[in-house]
Amino acid sequence: MFAELATLALASLAAGFIDSVVGGGGLVLVPALFSVLPKVEPATLLGTNKGASIWGTAWATSQYARCVQLNWRALMPAAGLALVGGFCGAWAVTMVSPDAWRKGLPLILLAVLMYTLARKDLGRHHEPRYHGGAETLAAGAIALAIGFYDGFFGPGTGSFFVFLFVRVLGYDFLHASATAKLMNVSTNFAAIVLFVSKGHFWWQVAAVMAVTNVLGSLIGTRMALARGAGFVRGFFVVVVALLILKTGWDAYLR
Repeated sequence: MFAELATLALASLAAGFIDSVVGGGGLVLVPALFSVLPKVEPATLLGTNKGASIWGTAWATSQYARCVQLNWRALMPAAGLALVGGFCGAWAVTMVSPDAWRKGLPLILLAVLMYTLARKDLGRHHEPRYHGGAETLAAGAIALAIGFYDGFFGPGTGSFFVFLFVRVLGYDFLHASATAKLMNVSTNFAAIVLFVSKGHFWWQVAAVMAVTNVLGSLIGTRMALARGAGFVRGFFVVVVALLILKTGWDAYLR
């Protein structure tokens, strides 16, 4: 079991790094869990993944909050709506199969990637479009919708948060990534509550992965803060491209 835990710890380290910059750590950690523990029930692996990744995401949120000025008055209600959306999405998936999303997701991600590449200035400057109650409403709508998506299906949640905070709210990629971390903490917490209540959670494995996930998050957050919005934008493009390949393979070729 030591070799399996060591492999998962390294995968969680890489996932924490990716998640802290722009989201998408599930690209690494979820396949690693399914590969290393193939006989374990999928729901238990997904619950354990959330149990590890929430710690790295929470750590990244705290680090960004120290260095990036966020509008907490607008964003805390949005985080609450992300939690509600996550619960509702998790409940919905018990009623309706999310399989119909699989074929459409790569196309949606491709549209996001093409738009980002076409708009060379997108997310390079922090110029919020809304203020006061309008910012609260816009951020809340995004949080509720993507929170529901995360609970219902999940892949690419962090990337969708980042893109919409840039495109709709006018944030630069650094502020959008910091805000996305706050929302992800809420959606991950909602998922963990559901998985734990159903008995789909391995505390021992999650605890080991949580330690390295926080370490990866520390490295990624410091790199993002040091290099700024341009670095986060470039990383975003790479992660979305990989998500397109992964989701496209799962939907059309597997």
